[in-house]
This record gives sequence, structure tokens and C-alpha cells, in this order.
Amino acid sequence: MDKPTKAPAQSGVDQKTLWNGSAGRAWVHNQRLLDQLFAPFEALLASDGVLGAATHVLDVGCGTGATTLAIARRLGVQGACVGIDLSEPMIAVARNRAAQEQVNVRFLAADAQAHAFERADFDLIVSRFGVMFFEDPVRAFANLRRAARADARLSFIAWRSAAENPFMTTAERVAAPLLPNLPVRPPGGPGQFAFADPDRIRAVLAESGWSDIDVQAIDVACAMPEDGLVPYLTWLGPVGQLLQDADERTRARIIEPLRAAFAPYVHGGEVRFDAACWHVSARAQGSAR
Repeated sequence: MDKPTKAPAQSGVDQKTLWNGSAGRAWVHNQRLLDQLFAPFEALLASDGVLGAATHVLDVGCGTGATTLAIARRLGVQGACVGIDLSEPMIAVARNRAAQEQVNVRFLAADAQAHAFERADFDLIVSRFGVMFFEDPVRAFANLRRAARADARLSFIAWRSAAENPFMTTAERVAAPLLPNLPVRPPGGPGQFAFADPDRIRAVLAESGWSDIDVQAIDVACAMPEDGLVPYLTWLGPVGQLLQDADERTRARIIEPLRAAFAPYVHGGEVRFDAACWHVSARAQGSAR
């Protein structure tokens, strides 16, 4: 999914429940803010360097559709773009956005891990922070391989480690003593940092039928308006998920120390941080397994 990034899996809550519940609500509510925050990744995946000569593109974990629509605009009437996400609320927003644009795009509310794609038709599969949430990554990437033409390309962006992304974990560190029921990120995922280990990425892709695997570290400058920081902190991530349903007294008690902890990232009217990510590419060779 066009998918802070998405919050990690909570113990006892599967991904479909999470993304059709609190996580999906958060991304819908903050769609414009998140589109702005992650615009550099949208630009990367919609660039000539990634698109090449592709005409049929699948966007996995497309969320509210920003990257899918950007690619569809670039492809024009000669191309076709499909976005898939298991979050029905987010797909509803994506479809509404698509209805306002004259682009060749289609959105599927389905799980890319198991969805029966009509045929091996895609010559490029992309994802912006949408592939770290699979319950079974090998099964998922094997299914995507079956949806791809022979020699199709794969290009996705995933987060590196939590240690390399302090902006993404500061809220949990500060709130943990104040919120005893704060969910712990499950080691190895599914979740935001499930693909922190590049060797795991290579192993998963190789086992699921992809070759020419290349994992490149990228550090991308991200920014959002300063007045978006509190909404970001109180909606997104494990802390935001708890605060969505918290009473006003609890929210007030948590927001002040959270806001203070993020002061180093505030520069005038803007919040800035560097996102430590992997840009992964691979190729589908031979017949799908």
C-alpha cells in the first residue's frame, strides 16, 4: 500500500483488520499531509529512471493513490496503471481521486499477497512503503511474480532500520512510560521495519522468483508544515493509534511531551527529517513459478 508510514502490526490484530480500522482511518484523515510528506518517493517511482518503457504498472499497497495516479499521468492514454491495497477506506479515497482525473487507472480493494490477478500482464511492479506488511512475504512476492510478464521489473521503497529512522520512533520512546498499553513493534514484522535487513530482502525475493536483485540505501529529505506535526503524532504510528480513541485528558497529557521531543526537527514553519530507506529493484526472468 501507498503506504510514517503505516503503523506496525499490533499483537492479535491482522493486517486486514488494522488497515480497515485505525490505520486506514489515520491515512484517510491525513491524506493530504502524507502525500506532501512522501512526495519525494512518489517522484522517484514515477520518474523516467524507474518507469523506463513500461506501459502496464501495478502499484502494491497503493493506499489513497498518490503514487498510482502520478504514474498513470506519466503513462498517458497509451498505458494502464492498477493500484491494489487491502484497505477499503483508502481505496475509496483513491477511486474518488481517480474519478476527478482523466487517467487510465484502476484500483482494487484486495490483498496483493493472495489476489488472483487476471493474467501475467504487468511489465513493472512498484510500491512506496507498501510491501513490509505482508504476513508471508515469500508467498506475496511469488504471487506478484505470477502477475508479471517475463522480464518485468520490480521497484519498491522500504524503510531501513528503526535506529536509522529516529523520527519514526521518537513518539514511542517518549510515550512508552505514559502509555503502558502501547503496542510493541513485532520483531521481523509485518510492520514498518520488516525489511530493515537487506539480506532478508534478497532472500525473500530470490525464493519467490525474482532475480537481478539490487538493494540500494537512499536517504531522502522529507518535510511537512509545522502545524501538521501534532495531527501526525496523534493519528499515525502506534502512539497515534492509541490516541485516536483516547479521552481529551489523556491526549493533553501525552501531546505536550511529544511536541517537545520533536523540537529538533522543527525549523521555522517546517518539520524536516531524513528518511533512511532501501530502494530495491529486481527482475522477473523465465516463466512464473
